[in-house]
Amino acid sequence: METSAHVRVSNGDPDTELVAPENDVVDPVVSIVVPAADEELTVATFVAWCHEGLARAGAKGEILIVDSSTDRTAALAHGAGARVLKCPRRGLGRAYIDALPYIRGKYVIMGDADCTYDFRELAPFVKALEDGAEFVMGSRRRGAIEPGSMPLSHRFFGSPITTWALNRIYGSRFTDIHCGMRAIRREALDCMGLSSQSWEYASEMVLKSVRMKLRTSEVPVVFYKDRDGRVSHHKRAGVLSPVQAAWANLRTMFVYRPEFFALKPGVVMFVLGLVFTLPLSFGSISIGPVTFDLYWMLFGLTMAVLGLQSFFFGCIAQIFCDYSNQARARWMKTFRYTRTVLISVGVTAAGIAMLGILIDWYFAHGLKLAPAQSWVDHIGVIGILFVVVGFSTFCFTLVLYATDIRFGEARELT
Repeated sequence: METSAHVRVSNGDPDTELVAPENDVVDPVVSIVVPAADEELTVATFVAWCHEGLARAGAKGEILIVDSSTDRTAALAHGAGARVLKCPRRGLGRAYIDALPYIRGKYVIMGDADCTYDFRELAPFVKALEDGAEFVMGSRRRGAIEPGSMPLSHRFFGSPITTWALNRIYGSRFTDIHCGMRAIRREALDCMGLSSQSWEYASEMVLKSVRMKLRTSEVPVVFYKDRDGRVSHHKRAGVLSPVQAAWANLRTMFVYRPEFFALKPGVVMFVLGLVFTLPLSFGSISIGPVTFDLYWMLFGLTMAVLGLQSFFFGCIAQIFCDYSNQARARWMKTFRYTRTVLISVGVTAAGIAMLGILIDWYFAHGLKLAPAQSWVDHIGVIGILFVVVGFSTFCFTLVLYATDIRFGEARELT
């Protein structure tokens, strides 16, 4: 059994130091892991709440405070019976990353040490994990929000909109993605490979839980206002801190699912581009007072090229962000190497042949282009489209199969 003496764990980081309590728990099932920075006003009460919550849940657990304080937070947490991991002040996400080698429990519960979340109510989180959930989110929307605990702009504008946006982009059904109290199985946390250093760490966890298709549950929680005399971290960091945190979260939300903005919109743009281009292959078309001519073809060409590139970018992005490896297998089955390369070469050759007609006209008529209404110009635009589509598809196929180098095993190109 460990004692209160300083304990160092060899994890390659000399800046971290673990101090364990005298009556440290051996082989805990639950690890409560919470960063704290200058929380001497609340940390002792918070640790007491954790002990009570573990007792109510009937769970054997440890409390790990990841401390980067300049006040008495570490001493008070240790005196209340918590393990204390001393770390430099490097950001919320970095605190959790630093804590990973020291987590001993099967289940990990996260939150804040400011007593805004009631850690006396741990039982629903533990039960959800025991019942098979891999990731459990707290929800203040399904629970209760104490008056004065959250700015009105966050409660009725920021949090609902970003939660709606995430659900729309990722196809999830969370009710409160910014709730700080959550739980996860240790093996799932390890597989996530979380890397965010600051506030966006919490969003990265939510997003990866969706991408990994973890079995997810939500638990109602109560959110309390700050204790008298305590100043929130956002206020300590300045008036722009909430804006910076929101932007960082949105950035993470977009980066981890770029195909939402590229894949299906790309298909739509490509099809619209073909609609405005192919029917005009041999000349202008008039429908009532509207004449669709060469300029409409150029508009369609632009749409088709943008759409095709967007679609290809979306496919590659989906492969990079896919934990299951199913996306890569699906696209490689769709774009089989030999078949796709032959089609690409054929389409490119057809495009070059069409451009040859325009080039022949150009030299045969004294280096002058055909009149705007001539079919020669129209077939030349189709030739450009075919060359772009064919060559882009060829390059995409090479990049797609190159992902085998990073994500898959070498295989015969068939």
